Amino acid sequence: MTDSGADAHVRSRNGDGGQKRDLTYPPLPQALVVGVYDNHTHLEIADGVGDGGNGPLDYREHLGRASSVGVRGVVQVGTDLATSQWSAQIAAREPRVLAAVALHPNEAPELDAKGLLDEHLAGIAELAALPRVRAIGETGLDFFRTGEDGRDAQIRSFEEHIRIAKEHDLALTIHDRDAHDAVVEVLDRVGAPEKTVFHCFSGGPDLARLCAERGWYMSFAGTVTFKNAEPLRQALAVAPRHLLMVETDAPFLTPAPFRGRPNAPYLIPVTLRSMAETLGTDVSMLAAQIASNTELVYGAWDAEPVTVDQ
Repeated sequence: MTDSGADAHVRSRNGDGGQKRDLTYPPLPQALVVGVYDNHTHLEIADGVGDGGNGPLDYREHLGRASSVGVRGVVQVGTDLATSQWSAQIAAREPRVLAAVALHPNEAPELDAKGLLDEHLAGIAELAALPRVRAIGETGLDFFRTGEDGRDAQIRSFEEHIRIAKEHDLALTIHDRDAHDAVVEVLDRVGAPEKTVFHCFSGGPDLARLCAERGWYMSFAGTVTFKNAEPLRQALAVAPRHLLMVETDAPFLTPAPFRGRPNAPYLIPVTLRSMAETLGTDVSMLAAQIASNTELVYGAWDAEPVTVDQ
């Protein structure tokens, strides 16, 4: 998620400059022959309107659309304690969903100022023990929206999330915005979990090579399709295939040619085909590799979900 909380939701509906935008979802893309996973999405954010302007889509409708085009499952990602709890609850009853739980880095300074950071981190640690919670994230550092006065809280929160991930042998989902060097420094100093994923990879080829050296996964979102994203495509080109993943970060970062409209997991094929074009490879071969990578990181989706009260 590029931004956190209600502030991000407002921007996603109105555009970065506050202008109204098209809130209808793009059409369904051609279905993939080989299925793949959306390893980072935010289904709790009711953004956009369905066909005919009939209001936001329910998460079940999103999953149905995704299944119809070959998206086999999603990782539903929390950004605070409430959305992390919701993510874990949905994953417990829905076989197409696994959960990631965390406090977004932009939440940490606000919680710290209220004396609530440790309490909320403890809540994340409790959720980490649930069987269909498979990642701690999104966590990391965001120096775009947080100034110098909030960085200590971000770093402390990041370090605790790393500890939780390692304690429970879970993947770590990294949010890295304008903070490449600092994120790497923390991971190297504290020790990265075995399965570390740079969500919405935003670096160039140098960061991609560094991630490759350390065995860190790189997940590409719709941004890789943008006209001004040549450094991202250069990074994709040098990233080892066994470390590649794909995501939507829905409802944000909708791929071209639908940029500006709401994103959803069913648009994964658009980004995947763009990635295959950049790499000069067959779409199905790339999908098979990325699906395998994703299962190695998060485990199987098809384990029997636990039924919980709605």
